[in-house]
Amino acid sequence: MTTVSVVLGSASPARLRVLRAAGLDPRVIVSDVDEDAVLRTLHGAPPAEVVVRLAGAKADAVVATILAGAHHTTDTVVLTCDSMLLFDGALSGKPHTVDAACAQWRRMRGRSAELLTGHWVSRIRDSRIVGTAQASAATTIHFADIDDATVDAYAATGEPLAVAGAFTLDGLGGWFVEAIDGDPSSVIGIGLPTVRGLLADVGVDVTSLWR
Repeated sequence: MTTVSVVLGSASPARLRVLRAAGLDPRVIVSDVDEDAVLRTLHGAPPAEVVVRLAGAKADAVVATILAGAHHTTDTVVLTCDSMLLFDGALSGKPHTVDAACAQWRRMRGRSAELLTGHWVSRIRDSRIVGTAQASAATTIHFADIDDATVDAYAATGEPLAVAGAFTLDGLGGWFVEAIDGDPSSVIGIGLPTVRGLLADVGVDVTSLWR
């Protein structure tokens, strides 16, 4: 029986932690995709399509890196994701600055939003792509109505600057999430039930990947 190797096409430590806790030990290859450039080509696309297409762009880059290796013959699945927050009809990604994170939290505190995560699975065998599957997952986040001092303190930690929607569920931001409706792992960045189904679509049983 051929062993299938797993590659995570993401720099996210949270996604890596989710997969490791779920029994996988992926190799990490970070894509060099210009997400802003991809977003410009998707202006007006449905939100779920946007996150899936971003995940697909990352997959293309990682697969190209793998296939550029000499005589690639290993049976490999590549997992890529992209998350964005849908709030008041608009998508937002990483705020990058303290001011942007504070402004976002002042808008969304005490309210709810949807965290959308696009997933893309590619399977490579005998130096070619033999299957791809993709899907989005949506989870509703109910945010606590925190005061300005708490918003400022959270933004000052730097944590919300580099994550979609300016919050985490598995970090400091978890203190300010009242509830979620949906898959917790998807909120962290990679939905295990979604990925299980996509792996099946490309002919891989997730239990065969457990280390």
